[in-house]
Amino acid sequence: MPPSDVLSRALNDPVDPPLRPLPAHVADLLRSLDAPPRLAAHLRAVHDVAVQLVDWVERRYPELAVDREAVLFGAATHDIGKTVHIAELSGPGSCHEEAGRHLLLAHGLRPELARFAGTHASWADPAATLEDLLVSTADKVWKNKRVPELEDLVISRLARATGRQRWEEYLALDELLGRIGDGADRRLAFQASFPVFA
Repeated sequence: MPPSDVLSRALNDPVDPPLRPLPAHVADLLRSLDAPPRLAAHLRAVHDVAVQLVDWVERRYPELAVDREAVLFGAATHDIGKTVHIAELSGPGSCHEEAGRHLLLAHGLRPELARFAGTHASWADPAATLEDLLVSTADKVWKNKRVPELEDLVISRLARATGRQRWEEYLALDELLGRIGDGADRRLAFQASFPVFA
């Protein structure tokens, strides 16, 4: 199967549970970069989880202004620097973070959108926004990885914005992340079904 067909499958194939496709402009960018199919599958899984997180925030906190477009774009492109640092798809490394930000800027993306490629692992930064925290959370919980320090930051932001008690926000977020985490095995299997190198 030609590499472009494998990438198209990662971007478009039906999955159980269903995964939303990436936004068309992100899919086009990944095609233009000859992105590794496994990266496309990963970005699709994280983007799908981000949609679930943003939908939940919008339903539960209608008074809270969350930049939906930014969160979804950030989730869909957070690891795009791995098109340059391919070894980081299967091993550790953070070189892809700044590389991804620079790559997105070079392709004409606004800095406020390109930033997620560089900030998705920096949730402890005091300048991190709720949008940054949601992208970071999606990048962890897609595989059912729970990071208490990260979740605590999200809970604090939500409690501060709503005036509700932290324990209320903890219970609500914990229930959501547990439910999302239940689909992790299938998302991981979907990602693993695609090669790092096409």
